[in-house]
Amino acid sequence: MATLRILIADDERPARRFLANLLAGCADVELVGEASNGREAVELIERLKPDLALLDLQMPELGGLDAARLVAANAVPAIVFVTAFDEFAVEAFELNAVDYLLKPVEQERLQAAIDRARMRVQATTADRARTVSAAMSAVDLATRRTYLERIPVRRRDEVVLLPVRQIASIVAEGELLHLTTVANERYTVAHRLHALEARLDPRRFVRLGRGTLAALDVIQRFSPMPGGTYQVTLSNGQQLQASRIQSKLLRETLLRL
Repeated sequence: MATLRILIADDERPARRFLANLLAGCADVELVGEASNGREAVELIERLKPDLALLDLQMPELGGLDAARLVAANAVPAIVFVTAFDEFAVEAFELNAVDYLLKPVEQERLQAAIDRARMRVQATTADRARTVSAAMSAVDLATRRTYLERIPVRRRDEVVLLPVRQIASIVAEGELLHLTTVANERYTVAHRLHALEARLDPRRFVRLGRGTLAALDVIQRFSPMPGGTYQVTLSNGQQLQASRIQSKLLRETLLRL
């Protein structure tokens, strides 16, 4: 049996190590690369040309779906999405014959995904690209139904349902998220940023860096900073720093006519 060359992509090192250890228990596989973000995953896939890519669906700045979209058409491998996503995304993957692994990944389930990937490797690159593209479109439609409109936050002894439209920014600090409203009220919740981002309408929010989201409607100006980055000023007076990678994406999208 031919050795299956595998690449894994996850922004969390423990998650990558966990997957690598599981792969070590699978026969006839070789781990050829690890990516810590979506852009690195695209670069490694195109350079190393693995047979199979295990892509975390929810990576900062560029998740697994967007990374898969950016891979050159002649380099698309078999893809398995690793996710803690909800039932709608899982259903979309199933209907379009794209495999997925739910976190925490189990050895038996990983082996089954690898066995199925061996069959997909025999398909043409174009066929693999079409299958993945159809699944991604279905996921986009499915998850659109789950965008949050309100977020439960604690205020003293009460739980308040904070309308998402009132949120100006979301900034991560460790395991906590600080939500600042357009009226400069501040709330703190215990949640993962990329998990919350997946539940927010991307037409409302833009990522400024690994730990920062800002509402598009309240952004007033972008001030150039050394190193090709931006300082972003919101209508509530809050100033946020955009990362170098995200500043480049902003120039190519939001800041271009």
